[in-house]
Amino acid sequence: MPRKPISLPHPIEYLSILDENGTLDGDLEPLIEPADLLKLHRAMLLGRRFDERMLSLQRQGRIGTFAPIAGQEAAQLGAVAALRDSDWMVPSFRESAAEIWRGKPLENFIIFFGGFNEGGQIASESNDLPLCVPVGSQVPHAVGLAWAMKYRGSDQVAMTFFGDGATSEGDFHEGLNLAAVFQAPVIFVCQNNQWAISIPRANQTRSATLAQKAIAYGMPGIQVDGNDILAVYAAASEAVARARAGDGPTLIECVTYRLSVHTTADDPKRYRSDDDVAVWKKRDPIARFQRYLTDKGVLTPEKIEALEAEIQAEIQAAVTRAEEQMAQMDDPLEMFDHVYAEMTPDLQAQQAELARELAAARKEDSHG
Repeated sequence: MPRKPISLPHPIEYLSILDENGTLDGDLEPLIEPADLLKLHRAMLLGRRFDERMLSLQRQGRIGTFAPIAGQEAAQLGAVAALRDSDWMVPSFRESAAEIWRGKPLENFIIFFGGFNEGGQIASESNDLPLCVPVGSQVPHAVGLAWAMKYRGSDQVAMTFFGDGATSEGDFHEGLNLAAVFQAPVIFVCQNNQWAISIPRANQTRSATLAQKAIAYGMPGIQVDGNDILAVYAAASEAVARARAGDGPTLIECVTYRLSVHTTADDPKRYRSDDDVAVWKKRDPIARFQRYLTDKGVLTPEKIEALEAEIQAEIQAAVTRAEEQMAQMDDPLEMFDHVYAEMTPDLQAQQAELARELAAARKEDSHG
């Protein structure tokens, strides 16, 4: 009886183009016009500074909890930069840089995390789904969209994001299996930031990589340096081109790190050390990209300083607009109005109960 290795159609590769020391592999450098490089740099910096301002707003009690993105800007922007506006983007809950790139206004984030559903509204011309908090449940949604586009004969693709923790969920495996069987044009982008809240990557799976899970479903998988925006862009561009050509899905594992908290309700000092964080801070994707752009002669320290001031003004204007809008949204009873076309008896009862409680609270306040 024979005993021999089985030949598999898709090997697993690791891709890095611009390492943490700023060393460029010129043979692998993707062709990106200088104007587009600067657009990516601006988007990375805007994502980071907006993240910092959101954290400040949350600590001041001006918005509720949210999931910071610091450290993951390259993984998000390198991926979505490969999409057309007409493609679909299906985020999880930590893709604010990708959502901003796709056109979501800054004030909508503030309004949403300020507790108002209006901030989560998607523009009618957008092909993005709202953020998804349940871990992994957005994966089948992206596969369904991709399959529908293929069924209609469109060349659109779908891209969905999730973390390393989602690869332990059933939705992840069901989505990849269906996508591969039907050769749906979908790109699965895993941001492996090393932690599923407080569970380390090593306790999630015994697999050497997350990218190799693609092999089980018969699709290409690749692991990239997720802090290297050039590598992420190159991998995503290949995957998008393959999907658009009718050659099915791809799994991209972006190896990155969550520099901040899981959410603002989290205390990461209880499960990871400052030394671990310091190692990854040296691999900061923005600093690395700035060195590349400076060496390339398309960016200077003076331009960075001017851009920082421009971005701060843009963020402040968004905060002002958001707080002005939230000041007008003073009736919490409206949150029941848009759940269904016709309100159910249960919702009517809940709305009436809340109305009674609010009236009682106002009466109590009037007594001083």
